Amino acid sequence: MIRTRLIHLRESRNLKQKDAAEALNIPTRTYGNYEMGTRSIPLDILIEIAKFYNTSTDYISKITNKKEAYPSE
Repeated sequence: MIRTRLIHLRESRNLKQKDAAEALNIPTRTYGNYEMGTRSIPLDILIEIAKFYNTSTDYISKITNKKEAYPSE
């Protein structure tokens, strides 16, 4: 599930949900709902989350287990 990846990424940086939400400029409750899996993540927000955690949307979506972000072009 996406939620476990989000929680792991956030906790590995010692952040609270509030910290991640503020960095992404979204409400804390919304970010919490993403982690709980009660709300779908819009594509534009998923991309911003991947950039914030320096990973790929594929990693967050569990398409791959490779945590590193793709190289920028």
